[in-house]
Amino acid sequence: MAALMIQGCGSDVGKSVLVAGLCRLFTNRGLTVRPFKPQNMSNNAAVTIDGGEIGRAQALQAIACRTPATVHMNPVLLKPQSDVGAQLVVCGQMAGTWKAAAYQDRKAGLLDVVVESFRILEAQSDLVIVEGAGSPAEINLRAGDIANMGFARAANVPVVLVGDIDRGHVIAALVGAYEVLEPADRDMIAGFLINKFRGDPALFDDGRAEIVRRTGWPDCGMATWLAAARRLPAEDAVVLDQASVRQGRKVKVVAPLLSRIANFDDFDPLRSEPEVDFGFVPPGTALPGDADLVILPGTKATLGDLAFLRAQGWDIDIAAHVRRGGRVLGICGGFQMLGRTISDPDGVEGPPGQAQGLGLLEIDTVLTGDKVLRRASGQLASGGAFEGYEIHVGRTEGPALQRPLLIRDDGSGEGAISPDGRVSGAYVHGLFGLASARAAFLAELGASSDGVNEATRVDAALDEIAERLEQAFDIPLLASIAGLEPRP
Repeated sequence: MAALMIQGCGSDVGKSVLVAGLCRLFTNRGLTVRPFKPQNMSNNAAVTIDGGEIGRAQALQAIACRTPATVHMNPVLLKPQSDVGAQLVVCGQMAGTWKAAAYQDRKAGLLDVVVESFRILEAQSDLVIVEGAGSPAEINLRAGDIANMGFARAANVPVVLVGDIDRGHVIAALVGAYEVLEPADRDMIAGFLINKFRGDPALFDDGRAEIVRRTGWPDCGMATWLAAARRLPAEDAVVLDQASVRQGRKVKVVAPLLSRIANFDDFDPLRSEPEVDFGFVPPGTALPGDADLVILPGTKATLGDLAFLRAQGWDIDIAAHVRRGGRVLGICGGFQMLGRTISDPDGVEGPPGQAQGLGLLEIDTVLTGDKVLRRASGQLASGGAFEGYEIHVGRTEGPALQRPLLIRDDGSGEGAISPDGRVSGAYVHGLFGLASARAAFLAELGASSDGVNEATRVDAALDEIAERLEQAFDIPLLASIAGLEPRP
């Protein structure tokens, strides 16, 4: 079977988008393609068709391949809960919480797991496109590696290394990787790509030639800035650092940027709405007094982020917002925060503890060790079909649940609405994806929707990126490296 691994000179060089684009490109050529990432670290996750969870980027790449996502596409997922620890998910299921140092000692034992998942995908497809993590040049992490060269060598998958020219020093990044890699790892690299170029591509011809001269690696092409990538769901919270509220829209919606925010792509559809001014509010900044809706997003550490919210004074801002008649929506962990109490007796998300919630919904939550992973669909209580998914720990009870925000297809209620209808919440992520549900939410704020389903927007962006990569990259060379066709 054919396979190709895209590694990068660092994080956020565009590996995820390039893999998604190549997945769509080769799928459009009639091949059966599967995405794969041995190890991911992200709090943006998706529920798979086989009842597990994987990183959001691999779920997007599965969409690019026009196939349902499965747990084998990302067999090891780390979900950070603190600066030194993360929840470990193996083949879609929670496998405990690990400190960084302890995980470094254990991860080599997961190599067999990731290779087995890769072989399963390999047997199902004509081509597997693999995404690395971080950089193989981080040689201090090479021992026991399962994310980059450790996997590539174990599964015998050729590597193409990506450099991000928008950051600068791309020649040094690629040549530097060549210099620090041990010979056996260096031999796995069959070519390089340049990403995120702005301007006239001919201006970097000499630079690309110099990289070839110093490394001997074939030049597989250079992609200019891919504007369509902004229409894809982001996986890394680093993109939120530049998020800002836009002006001149009909309604204003804001979300506080929690320290362990999760599944923040819930809000991508709102960014695209022409009448919605959406933005994340960074720490140290008060929630704007003229907001129509405040959304409390999901979080990987509910008690920790509740304390973080209070430290920013956002609890006071939310109380004032409600007194002025504003609306509040909580999603997953944000839904839990809206209640009366949250307790974590077993230390599922950190040290055991309990805290008072914001007291805006008559619910109480106990965090349990049983994680809920399931798809969800139905109708909003106010009308409009929704589709989404749940990824959470916690059992929530209370009288507010008698006024559910959502009605599932089986007739059961989900979430809660306050008696005055201005505060609501639910565990379901992805509520704004369908235009029908988004229109129902926006109607309550006095705005209308553009009527476009988010899936339609994402699919069009993937096709646009695939077309751009077809022009920018040496696709016959990449196909040859992957083993699809002989080198010309």
